[in-house]
Amino acid sequence: MPLIVLDPTSERAPATARMAPALRSLAGATIGLLDNGKANVTPFLDEVEAILRTTHGVRDVVRRRKVNMSAPAAPEVLRELLACDAVVSAVGD
Repeated sequence: MPLIVLDPTSERAPATARMAPALRSLAGATIGLLDNGKANVTPFLDEVEAILRTTHGVRDVVRRRKVNMSAPAAPEVLRELLACDAVVSAVGD
């Protein structure tokens, strides 16, 4: 019986990610807050939202919560957050 060797490497080069351009100001912006579902993240994001609204003049805040803390956010949640000018992904415990 011949020996078969499999090569686990990908033939495609991995996509490179780059940082989004920085916002000039938060005033008038829509900011997404993504809650990962762990303990204590909700009060943290409550405070972040208050600061964004009162100190930085954010126009709107979109809050979403992941269904499973150990899995990526659902595609529909990510689509909603794409409409935001910036997103804060919060981790609690």
